[in-house]
Order: sequence, then structure tokens, then C-alpha cells
Amino acid sequence: MTPETTMDRDAAGETVDSFHRGRFHLVQPLGRGHRAGMDAMLLAALVPDTRRGGVKVADLGAGAGAAGMAVAVRVPSAQVLLVERAPEMATFARRSIALPQNAAFADRLDVLEADVALTGRARIAAGLPSDVFDHVVMNPPFNNGADRRTPDALKAQAHAMSDGLFDAWIRTAGAILRPGGQLSLIARPESIGEIMAACGRRFGGLEITPLLPRAGENAVRILLTGIKQSRARLTLRAPLVMHGEGSHAFLKEVDDLNNGRTFHARR
Repeated sequence: MTPETTMDRDAAGETVDSFHRGRFHLVQPLGRGHRAGMDAMLLAALVPDTRRGGVKVADLGAGAGAAGMAVAVRVPSAQVLLVERAPEMATFARRSIALPQNAAFADRLDVLEADVALTGRARIAAGLPSDVFDHVVMNPPFNNGADRRTPDALKAQAHAMSDGLFDAWIRTAGAILRPGGQLSLIARPESIGEIMAACGRRFGGLEITPLLPRAGENAVRILLTGIKQSRARLTLRAPLVMHGEGSHAFLKEVDDLNNGRTFHARR
């Protein structure tokens, strides 16, 4: 999925992109770095709607803030912390929050420049305290570091995983979530073994939904949620199918998730 509209700022090397049919906008680098799209929107759709006030959400490795902002727009009770290590991408996130188009929910978003892999006192000192968040969402780097070819350092940092990355990120999620809090992530199917091993005893009740381009094709992504300290068993859910046969248009269920009209509820 690409953003619905783009207002080019070619001279500045950036764009302002519209998501959720214009409900929020994002400042993103042009021609370099990671640009948000369908993955971020589906990740945001894993956070359920709730009427309970003060729901705290952390978006780990937030980039320019697409997933966290999509949560804030759809869930009016959500207070969202965008956690990003790269100073340049954290600046894009701050500028996105400051856009006039985002004024209606900007006061429910904050940016924290920190390394998700920090542990113990260093993590707490960086601004990620233990046992406080209701939801953690993450879209970790998905390429093997040995496969990195791009000369774009900003994109390489966003896309190339290091050894033990899932364990480090999921460990942090387990530390900062309150008991009973929900982890949500999107990843490539080949990462499923590493993800499940990292969840270990930290998260139970794992629900995995394969994402298929079309019926009968192999999955290109998995959506996973888990509950901190749960001992419930794994559920492999029916797949989500993006397109009908011979079509590039999104099927209604996926289009609704992409555009913030609904969420992918746990069973």
C-alpha cells in the first residue's frame, strides 16, 4: 500500500503523505530511508479500540511515526510514545506531529529518541520504564544484515536486522508492558521461529495471522499478537487475503484495516 496522496517537497528531499483517507499526514524522506506503507497500517490495526481512558501505547522503532499515529487517530483514548533510535527519523516524527493536519490528536503523541535494545537501568534511564504500557507495537528490521546492499545508510539501518534482534526487541516489550499487556508485530514468515523463541515465557496466547497476496499463494507477512504472562496456547488464524484473483485492488477486509475503519480483533 502506498499513501493516498503525496504533497512533494522535492527541493527539501521529503514528502508529506496522507494516510487513512486524509485523517493524518506524515513527513517522510524522499528517495532514501524507510517510507511507511501497508505494513505500518496493518500493524496499527492490531491494537483494539477501547473506551477506557489513558491507554498507553509504545511504537518501537517508529521511524517517522506511521503506525503509532494510525493508532492515535483510530483510538481516541490512546497516548502513544514513538520510540526511534535514528535522530533523523525521530526528527521526521516530531515534524509529523507538528503538522497542522495532525493538530486534533497531536497532544496524545510523544517522541522518544532511544535504542530499543537497551536493557535494565539504561533502558529506564532512556525513558522506557517497566510495567507501564498497555500495548507495544513493532515492525522490526526484516532483512538479513548479510544481504544489505543499499548505499542508503538510513534505509539500511531501518531494514537490516542484527543477530538477536527479535530477542532484544521482544525482551524490551516484555519489560515495559504491564502484566496482561499486548505485544503486536508484523514480520516476514521466515522470522516466525525466532519470534516465538523470543516470546518464550514472556508472552502467551500467541495469535498468528498469515497475510497472503491472493488466495492460494504463500504468505508474505505474518501478523502476531501475544499477551504478557499469559499461559494460553498458540492460535494459528485463518489468513488475510489482500487481493482478489486478477485484481490489484484490496479486498474490503484488508482495505478497512489499512484505512483505520476497523481493527483485527483477537479471538
